[in-house]
Amino acid sequence: MIRLSRLTDYGVILMAYFAKFKPGHVLTAREIAEIVRIPLPTVSKLLKKLSGANLIVSHRGVNGGYCLMRNPLDISVVEMLEALEGPLGLTDCSYATEHNCELESTCMTKNPWKKINQVIREALSALSLADMANPPSIKNPTKDAMLHVVN
Repeated sequence: MIRLSRLTDYGVILMAYFAKFKPGHVLTAREIAEIVRIPLPTVSKLLKKLSGANLIVSHRGVNGGYCLMRNPLDISVVEMLEALEGPLGLTDCSYATEHNCELESTCMTKNPWKKINQVIREALSALSLADMANPPSIKNPTKDAMLHVVN
């Protein structure tokens, strides 16, 4: 099963709330924790990771807090996921330049996994934080609609 951690899910939720405010709007960790109803220590941990990845910026002082570093349209979902999870890849060989797989020399699935990983990465790169914060309403998604998103 391909699954993001709960912490990563929470991080994307935090980012989506930042996107709802005007550019440069500063929120404290406590305000964010109250808005999203996630414990303050968890919010603080996520803010540190997101700040370290240059997705949000920290402002110190009396009116300090955090705000988005860039426009929500310019922040991709893949950037957020990699900031929170690390390199994106379904298998080690699909993203790592160096790996120690004993089967590499005879592996028949290495290249297909790389292709699958590339398609997923491109789809997530095409989605922005703005898309996550303001998703279009889809009443009855079909297989064709989902394929359109991937292609």
